[in-house]
Amino acid sequence: MNSKIKAAFQLASVLSAAFGLRASIRDAKANNDRLAMADSIITALGLITGTALAIRTLRKGDDGK
Repeated sequence: MNSKIKAAFQLASVLSAAFGLRASIRDAKANNDRLAMADSIITALGLITGTALAIRTLRKGDDGK
């Protein structure tokens, strides 16, 4: 049960970070800043991975059930 609580907090953290990411992408586009855009894309990939890991943990749990 502890791993599911941890995964739920991780998922909430990822969702809140997505809002900040949206603003970063918007600023990078407005300033035509390719380095900031690359950073935003890499951050988005990390958020996608974090979301997938949290969802997997919520579905299966640590004990494989």
